Amino acid sequence: MGDFACLDWFEKLKSGRPPLPDNLPLDQEEARLAIEAFNKLRLPDVPGKPLLRDVAGDWAKDFVGAIFGLVDMSEDRSVIVDRKARKFFQLVPKKNSKTTNGAAIMMTAMIRNRRPNGEFLLVGPTQATAERAYEQAEGMVKADPYLTKRFHLREHLKTIEDRNNGAKLRIRSFDNKVMTGAKPVGVLVDELHELGKIAYASKVMTQIEGGIIANTEGFVIIITTQSDEPPCGVFEDELKLARAVRDGEFLDSETLPMIYEFPREMQADEAQPWANPDNWPMVLPNVGKSITVERLLPKYREAREAGIEKLSIWASQHLNVEIGIALNKDRWAGTMYWPGATDEKLSLDAIIARSEVATIGIDGGGLDDLMALSVIGREKGSRRWLHWARAWAQPDVFDRRKEIASKLRDFEKGGDLIVCKDTEQDVIEIADICERLFLCGLLPEKAGIGLDAYGVASILDALDEREMAGDLTMAVAQGYKLQTAVNTLPRKLKDRTMVHCGQPLMTWVVGNAKTELRGSNYLVTKQAAGASKIDPLMATFNAAMLMFLNPVAAGGPSVYEERGILMV
Repeated sequence: MGDFACLDWFEKLKSGRPPLPDNLPLDQEEARLAIEAFNKLRLPDVPGKPLLRDVAGDWAKDFVGAIFGLVDMSEDRSVIVDRKARKFFQLVPKKNSKTTNGAAIMMTAMIRNRRPNGEFLLVGPTQATAERAYEQAEGMVKADPYLTKRFHLREHLKTIEDRNNGAKLRIRSFDNKVMTGAKPVGVLVDELHELGKIAYASKVMTQIEGGIIANTEGFVIIITTQSDEPPCGVFEDELKLARAVRDGEFLDSETLPMIYEFPREMQADEAQPWANPDNWPMVLPNVGKSITVERLLPKYREAREAGIEKLSIWASQHLNVEIGIALNKDRWAGTMYWPGATDEKLSLDAIIARSEVATIGIDGGGLDDLMALSVIGREKGSRRWLHWARAWAQPDVFDRRKEIASKLRDFEKGGDLIVCKDTEQDVIEIADICERLFLCGLLPEKAGIGLDAYGVASILDALDEREMAGDLTMAVAQGYKLQTAVNTLPRKLKDRTMVHCGQPLMTWVVGNAKTELRGSNYLVTKQAAGASKIDPLMATFNAAMLMFLNPVAAGGPSVYEERGILMV
């Protein structure tokens, strides 16, 4: 493990250099020999079948050198005794020889392999992708007389076998049995972003990483483009890890990232500097070879003309622009300011300790929806608004909303979402949180708990049982009557008179929020969000509407000692 941070990654991209850290601790001989093997492979589907030496970019060769050079060798250099990096993550846009380079890397691994009967896997997200990868690897073998003699092509099995030592490169499509009985030396996973939508993908990736541990030289390579939907599942996990390593937030890692993307603030900028073709070469490492800016321009113009949805997908695939907060024409105005209003020290406990008064917003729904609660506290002295939220899901949601099931499981792991074990769990736990703030004396005597009148009868009953109904609760009118919250919160986020805990759940729902014009009012509604969820944001609007009333806490002596602290 090592420090693979690359803090000057954007400067490197601007100057046309690979976004890899300087002075990697490479075994120079191993890196050189691997690059030599890679260079001698031929492109099988290009006229003349040129050598990769002549057509591959330096960035691709640097990546190969890092994969095979970050090793510790035995004294006689006969075997690899350890690895300084075991996982390699490359994010690169389409049309930058991604699949071709992946096939070439795995053929390089076969050529340089020292382990008898070693097994290698190249895994594609679909059958079509796997077949394309096999065709590339097979073509490289057929294009070279030496490789044709050394390797046996078993097309019906999508397997390439080394006649010298029995090693095999198996090329497979992704499924939950891909690792059955396998203890591979090396695995390359192509287009990981496609796997983020598969519920079992995280489990399989864990099996892949666990499978290579048996071999000291074991490695996993991930080569992918950005997702054409907001990142989720295993893709989001790996992308977050790679960015954390790159940005110096994770200093003792086995992962080496190579990420071609614009900085987040450049992606979120409403002026869209990423859309300037002059900036595109920064994230197109193979520009001038397999792709040119001129060839991208016609499709870019077509996508822009077709509307924001088509443009979003085009930009995600060809420029690695992240869909969600980065690009959404009809997004709620607060979306672009949400990331900058994070206070990492905030939690519900901190809000209780730091606030003079608090309001609660609740948004209910059916069994295929989320139940959500948001708390806004007004900070003592500064009067800043402090925000925290939580959501609950019945198991039905995962069956009825399969397209977001993987995303919801991510929030469950983080604790922002509770998956109910019984039908009443959400109601009971929401009442618990309300009671906690009530017993602290933070809620006003009137209008302290705001609810969307739809689907909250059970919550009102639970609050009534705890003597918190009546004037303390208030039905918050929805639709255009939420306009004050919809229009004012973006300003408060921008000037940080409202800050939040930086919860991934809220980042997601804020990114899902869309506005629609009805009459003279811009509304944020669940209907506009479609299958994506915004319930915690609607609960936030409800809490904000009560805070706009400039409430004063009921106060009074704390009854914590008498009733006990209700922890969440």
